Amino acid sequence: MKDSTKKIIYTVLIGLPVMLIVWSFSLYFFGCQTNNTCTGYNDAIRTPIPPFPPASLPVAKVGANAADSTPKCKITAVQLIGSWVDAGYPETDPFKFTDSKGTACVGTFAADIQKLFLTPNLWYDGAASCNTCHNSQLLPAYKSMDISTYAGILAGSNRADANAKGNDILGGGVWEKSLLKGMIFAPDGKTEINRPAMPLGRPATVPAEGPLLSAGSPEEQ
Repeated sequence: MKDSTKKIIYTVLIGLPVMLIVWSFSLYFFGCQTNNTCTGYNDAIRTPIPPFPPASLPVAKVGANAADSTPKCKITAVQLIGSWVDAGYPETDPFKFTDSKGTACVGTFAADIQKLFLTPNLWYDGAASCNTCHNSQLLPAYKSMDISTYAGILAGSNRADANAKGNDILGGGVWEKSLLKGMIFAPDGKTEINRPAMPLGRPATVPAEGPLLSAGSPEEQ
């Protein structure tokens, strides 16, 4: 009886570890097969992920670089206004001009001319905008002149009231004869008509024809 009990005990003690080893090996073999990855499937049947194609679009611009990317022409303020006047000073139609590199360009009053009278610090650092002194409040406005709007510019200077027409400042469409040209063309800070150069307080370091600007766009051929 004792011998039978011992055999059973020995059988259990020896057989149980063997069964565990066989069972573990079976799991490993049938699960991992021979690829040693233990993923349960063979690499040969994996579906590869195709690489992303290289980006072909331009890098998006942000901040200040997100502004209009249309090529601009380069021209001085006095030359730009002069081209507009010589073209008959149109309000909505585009006008042509030639920039500093000889490129044929086009501009408009709203986009290119009006801002020259409304933007501070444009003619020189610290410059007040022209409409600071010349605006629709004609009685206190210097020379009773309003250059803040197209209609005001055409109405001229020394106006009696808002409905009156004053003295032409655009030379009748001839820039070289215009009072406006005489006031803003200033070699060494001095005008050729012996009046203060505009904008008021303009230093002699500002070029005679004013600052070089980005304006208009190249004319389509």
